[in-house]
Amino acid sequence: MNPSLWLALLGAGTLISFVPGAGAVNTMSNALAVGFRRSIYGILGQQAALLVHIGVAAAGVGILVTNSPLAFNLIRYAGAAYLVYLGVRKFLQQPEHSEVRASQAAETALSMFRRGLWVNLLNPKAIVFFLALIPQFIRPDQPLLGQYGILAATVIAVDLLVMWFFYAGTARSFRRFTQHDRGQVLLNRTFGSLFVGVGAILALA
Repeated sequence: MNPSLWLALLGAGTLISFVPGAGAVNTMSNALAVGFRRSIYGILGQQAALLVHIGVAAAGVGILVTNSPLAFNLIRYAGAAYLVYLGVRKFLQQPEHSEVRASQAAETALSMFRRGLWVNLLNPKAIVFFLALIPQFIRPDQPLLGQYGILAATVIAVDLLVMWFFYAGTARSFRRFTQHDRGQVLLNRTFGSLFVGVGAILALA
């Protein structure tokens, strides 16, 4: 991949990563619940899902999904239902004392990874996005494995940095609200509503 093409890929990946979506909401919610450093587990799950989407699109399976309204809608509604489920659970979550949050934080690395994985994996828009993105940056007359490796590494590195240092970092400034019950309730309901809202958009768009 030549430098000018890579710079175009870098710009596209950066722009898309900054657009708020389910991954951003999930990252900020995790950062508020368990802190900036431990939010990386959810972000890594989201990146694993992006890697799967790139592989699916590269294999051409994504074309079959987007050409099948039934398959596409099944994935879309499953993703929307999962986001709504997360939102309702977050909205109804009760305030927790600091010692309870500390004990839960030690147990949630794997669950955060799984949640991040499913949040991005059940997003059919990602499949459509990579189907549109990949042909613009892959040259069929050149070795494909290296090109796909560069594309995957670039997109995932950019998204990881944006999610962790921008979205998780932004959430860190709100963490002082979690020190008292009223602030926790407000933030739980805010992020619960955001999850439900993103799910509704995914289902209706």
